[in-house]
Amino acid sequence: MATTPTPTAPKSAAPPPRSVLRDPAFLRLWAGTTASGLATWALPFVLGLAVLHRDLGAAGLGLVLAARTVGFLVAVAVGGVLADRHSRRAVVLWSALAAAIAAPLLAAGLGRSLVLMTAAAVLAGAGQGACRPAFQALTAEIVDPERRQQANAAMTMAVRSSTLAGPALTALLAAFLDVWTLLLGIGLLWLVAALVPGKGGAGRATTEDPATAPTSHAGFRTEFLEGIREARRHPWFLAGLGALVAVIALGYSATSVALPLISRDRYDTEWVLAAAMTAYTVGALAGALVIARWRPRSQGWAAFAGLAAYGVAPLSLMLPVHPVVVVAAYAVAGIGIELFNVPWFTATQREVAPDKLARVSSLDFLVSYGLAPIGLALIAPAISLFGVTTVLAVCAAACFLVPAAAALVPTARHFGRTPTPTATATATTTTD
Repeated sequence: MATTPTPTAPKSAAPPPRSVLRDPAFLRLWAGTTASGLATWALPFVLGLAVLHRDLGAAGLGLVLAARTVGFLVAVAVGGVLADRHSRRAVVLWSALAAAIAAPLLAAGLGRSLVLMTAAAVLAGAGQGACRPAFQALTAEIVDPERRQQANAAMTMAVRSSTLAGPALTALLAAFLDVWTLLLGIGLLWLVAALVPGKGGAGRATTEDPATAPTSHAGFRTEFLEGIREARRHPWFLAGLGALVAVIALGYSATSVALPLISRDRYDTEWVLAAAMTAYTVGALAGALVIARWRPRSQGWAAFAGLAAYGVAPLSLMLPVHPVVVVAAYAVAGIGIELFNVPWFTATQREVAPDKLARVSSLDFLVSYGLAPIGLALIAPAISLFGVTTVLAVCAAACFLVPAAAALVPTARHFGRTPTPTATATATTTTD
């Protein structure tokens, strides 16, 4: 007698991944990143207070800040190699401890020894620089691929919140504490950044082939060049880096120099300067909130469109518009920059070989941060020579055209050789 086979129960859909904001390991990493961001943004403000209190001269302030930048640029390259060679958690620990030690040294030199303050500033910048690629790679180790875009959005929100809260909180504390104590507080923030994040290792352990893992380390130069070769394997990365450099070195530098001048000369008020910079940061926070959940079908093209949106900032400064238009343009620029940054970081974590991720990330920070001072140094003479309107027009055109050209590079459409599984699965519900 034939029997009807019992129908098998349909497989239940996989539960959606738990929010990264409920992951204790990520929250510890986020707290450490936030603390480092607050310390980074507070230091120039505290040193500015030292100038107001006549504990430090204007020339000394410039020297100390320049020394910090030099330390950052050197350490970001070294930190990338070390974070790929050793434990990323250990690199975060020791680099943040170096920045923590620099804070009391700065306090000890305040009003007594500019040489000591300069050396301490180099150490502080080195700690900050070495942390950056290690934090970036540690995020990929702690967070699974499906939640990395949300994690990167949360990270960038921490950075942007620090730009608002750091100076404001420091100004509030300055009413009750002296500069020496505030510098020690910055050291305590770096201690939090050093000690709070937990161990990583899961992401690299599951994606790296033990059979091909190196058993010995080559020299620093060789390993750094390996990172460059890895970056060259990804045309979308090189194109994005070029577009980012154009926007930072031309667009951001031009607006940084021109906005105070135009706020003073055209609008005769400091309100436009303060409101525009605040709107940029608030816009960036809004952009991070949007991109935490939005998955465009062509994420690379959408990211480049967001980056090109920075061009509205210099464009608004060219025209005799109402100051509200300038503030709105800066908000749009802030939204756009995070619509680029978050997918950019996520794609780098996804596409780059895990054992070279920190080195490629360090190349990103090194090029973008390294060329920014050059742009700032050249913009002011260019404005004096050609006029502010001409310079802003050239910079606005570069902001629009260079990302558009980068979007035409092979693999740029999806920030990878093929569309991501998430993008493919959601293609019917998202738009370009």
